[in-house]
Amino acid sequence: MSKIPYTGKTPGARQPVRPVSADPLAPAQESYATENPLLEDPDALAARLAESEDFVRRNRNVLLGILVVVVAAIAGAFGYNYWRTEQNTQAENAMFKAVDYWEADSLNKAMKGDGKHPGLAKVVTEYSSTKTGNLASFYAGVAALKEGKFQEAYNYLDKFSSNDYLVQSRAYSLMGDAKLELNQPKEAAELYAKAADHNANDYFSPGYVLKEGVALEAAKDNAGALKAYDRILNDYATSQEAAEARQRKAALGQ
Repeated sequence: MSKIPYTGKTPGARQPVRPVSADPLAPAQESYATENPLLEDPDALAARLAESEDFVRRNRNVLLGILVVVVAAIAGAFGYNYWRTEQNTQAENAMFKAVDYWEADSLNKAMKGDGKHPGLAKVVTEYSSTKTGNLASFYAGVAALKEGKFQEAYNYLDKFSSNDYLVQSRAYSLMGDAKLELNQPKEAAELYAKAADHNANDYFSPGYVLKEGVALEAAKDNAGALKAYDRILNDYATSQEAAEARQRKAALGQ
């Protein structure tokens, strides 16, 4: 005879016994809890709804004010994003011809425009909050530097920022060039160091460190210059700048 596993569903199996009251005349008690008492008690549910309606009635103005603020905030966010997109598109259209002049080395037209198209200076001023306006600051800074307008170049480049570490490092270095031309070698050296340390790499950092050393020499800080040259020789020994760093170190008597 085969054996059948004995389970709760097996015929003849003992069924769970509910607790029995000590009083045989008392109604049977259920052993489980009601999941939601409000659903089991219509009077309690009606009372709760009445309380909610009363709360809304008493705080109607406050709740309406909160709703208006939330809706206004959402609409404002959508409106601002749309405005920024439109502004950036207008800035790109305005900057297109200026970049052509910039690439052709027609720097005056690139900066001031040609009478029909605005120049970089206007794009920077009118669209400063856009990505294109930010990029225009870089172009304008380079153009001003080439024209010998060093303070103006520094001011434009100081407005520029980029997530591309190579471009941002380049901007710091150009700002250093402007400061060096303004006879502020100590400030120039700080900017060159900033360029070198901004995601330091073997390709561009040695050149920035070399510029730092030259600027420190101009600032009569020979100890600082030697430190910069030693950094090149120790950290970038195979770079092209290593030979010049060695020569400059020797010229300083080291």
